[in-house]
Amino acid sequence: MPAPAELRAGHGLRRGFPQVTAGHPVEHLLASFERRYRQDDTLRLEQAGSDSLGSWFLGPKGENADLFRQLAIRAIDAHLTDRREFRRDDPPWVTREVKDSAAYKAGVSLLESELDRLLARLHGSVPFYSYRYQGHMLWDVTLPSLLGYLAALLYNQNNVAAEASPVTTLLEMEVGRDLCRMLGYAVPPLSEVDAPPAPGGPAIPWGHITADGSLANIESIWAMRNARYYPVALAAAVAAESSLAAARGVEVALPQGGTRRLLDLDAWGQLNLSLDETVALPGRIAAAAGIGADALAAIIGGYSLQGLGMAEFASRHLPGVPGGVVIGPGTMHYSWPKGATLLGIGAANLIPVPVDLDARQRVDALREQLDRCRTARRPVIQVVAVMGTTEESAIDPLEDILAAREDCRRAGMDFPVTVDAAWGGYFASLLRTSGTAPVDGDPRDVRQYTPELAMSGYVERQYRVLGNADAITIDPHKAGYIPYPAGGLCYRNADVRNLVSLKAPVVYHDGVDPTVGVYGIEGSKPGAAAAATYLSHRVISTDQTGYGKILGKSLFNSKRLYSAIVTMAADADPFIVVPLQRIPAERMGESPARIRAQLDRIRTDVVERTNDELLADRSVMGLFRELGSDLNIVAYAFNFKSAGEVNRALDKANALNNAVFTQLSLQADPGRIPATPMFVTSSQFDPASYGHELVDDFKRRLGVVGDADAPVQFVISTTMDPWLTDTAGGSFIPTLIAALRSAVLKALPAVQAPSPDAPASATRKGRP
Repeated sequence: MPAPAELRAGHGLRRGFPQVTAGHPVEHLLASFERRYRQDDTLRLEQAGSDSLGSWFLGPKGENADLFRQLAIRAIDAHLTDRREFRRDDPPWVTREVKDSAAYKAGVSLLESELDRLLARLHGSVPFYSYRYQGHMLWDVTLPSLLGYLAALLYNQNNVAAEASPVTTLLEMEVGRDLCRMLGYAVPPLSEVDAPPAPGGPAIPWGHITADGSLANIESIWAMRNARYYPVALAAAVAAESSLAAARGVEVALPQGGTRRLLDLDAWGQLNLSLDETVALPGRIAAAAGIGADALAAIIGGYSLQGLGMAEFASRHLPGVPGGVVIGPGTMHYSWPKGATLLGIGAANLIPVPVDLDARQRVDALREQLDRCRTARRPVIQVVAVMGTTEESAIDPLEDILAAREDCRRAGMDFPVTVDAAWGGYFASLLRTSGTAPVDGDPRDVRQYTPELAMSGYVERQYRVLGNADAITIDPHKAGYIPYPAGGLCYRNADVRNLVSLKAPVVYHDGVDPTVGVYGIEGSKPGAAAAATYLSHRVISTDQTGYGKILGKSLFNSKRLYSAIVTMAADADPFIVVPLQRIPAERMGESPARIRAQLDRIRTDVVERTNDELLADRSVMGLFRELGSDLNIVAYAFNFKSAGEVNRALDKANALNNAVFTQLSLQADPGRIPATPMFVTSSQFDPASYGHELVDDFKRRLGVVGDADAPVQFVISTTMDPWLTDTAGGSFIPTLIAALRSAVLKALPAVQAPSPDAPASATRKGRP
């Protein structure tokens, strides 16, 4: 049944800025804006950046203070010049008479005193810039990003619409292209972007900045949910509307091969068209029917999920069809269940897949879930792979997940694959070579800090296929070292973004838009975030010469820290330390003797060597490359020994790890610079999220027993500091290990005390 006119039109939505359609008064302005973007080669981020790591950050001790002060004043002066130069004849308001008034002087005095009070309170902030900060996924921010944010903040541009952000929208467009390029999508030169692209040609990618990774993840669910159900709405409209009768012969490509008329497919067939086929359908149907995109959008609004809502859509178009599901690892970020509930999918339809002993999604379990969905004819809205879990830095086996999708396609089942690379996305820069030399590439000008280090073989294989994912979330404010807020979402096929905009689905079909604000969840958003990301990318290229250098060095330092942590407890020590990330001998199931021998080798050949000595030994570097986590977060737990025997009580081990965390976390004291000797964070391995395979094995290695469903507390160290092992005073890791050891020893007396009602139990020797 056709929908009411108000639903079909899709009107009644009020916006802060007008929605531009054909004939709108500012259409000519935006067309000019688009031409400017295409023609302005100075905006392009393909140009080489610099090669001086020393000029990229303010420095742990503010070593670049003079440089920052000079450039910050330059940014402020440029803004003030613009104020003075715009319409010079306009009168001032804050005159000398105003400044001489008692009220003005009192206002300035209050401003000064309250600023001083705020600055004093800010002394209690966490020193993220310090070598000692090894906690959450943040560190210092780049100098160009600070300056870019400051410069754009003064203009307060709003990237909701080009009218409110004529400069920073251009910057966001270019940042989106650069993120897509870094992540492995094929980004054509703007001169080769046609409007519309040739039928059957390669998809054009598109990316934009969001407030954070959570919004990016939720937007991806929104887009993929709408895409999954869109062919059903199109088929219903084509079948019912006389104005679309000429399109009833339109055929679609099937995932298993071959073609069929859209109207001849049952609901299962319509729900399993490929993403590319789905987003191409509106244009093909409009062309076959001989109507415009706006007219088609008005018709489809009365049939679509977006127009009808979940309950009415299912009742009208899919009676008896189970609700769609989102499938991802148990380690996925909390924004995924949040998005499922917000979008009406329901948290119960977010299916967690157990992880293996390395906290990576188990593809055998994923395949079982996919088989169940195919048997029940339940549509899969998307499968999520995580590239860098937020607590273990684990990389899901994307290569195998994509292979599982190919097998499903042969059985007539399709689904999008979204990669949550909010944390791990920028590590793709390690694999991207530079086409040009850095602008200041004189080797005499570059101090050799810690060396760049390739990823492990497994991790590298997953990044090599990243460009095959349909959507990728990424956070510049994490491994991009950009100030908050700056998340991002990139689509392999730009047309997918049309499914989350309240406008005609084929209006901007060529991959270049005169605005970015009509897409996504946010309305208003700071142009300063785009400027910060842009300037950082312009100075620090998103390849091996720039971000690859920062992250390669950080990865190297994380492996050195892991090596020191895993060997920090000697046989005579009253505690043991067990990392989640097993050493290679453990992963291979070697004997206790071989495991001990490899630990001894790590201690002597890695921990006790300088960087140069380590690099000179190729045999050790082969082992070193496989140490630690998939990226640069190390998860580990402590347990204590009494009379040489390892504690068996889980609650006491948890108490020990909580006590260590309490000592090595922020001690809130407003107005005082924290004196914490090392900053870490903590979490817990909960069987409900991780599955029993990982948690039970970790308990076994930790030597504890207890409630099978009880979680295990652990400590987390995240290393984003590229200088940690090569400071002016040498490696800083021994200082961190001393702080960690001191915290453990200080916590032991309280947790070692026997519980008066504790039952006697057998004990086990410490970990070899």
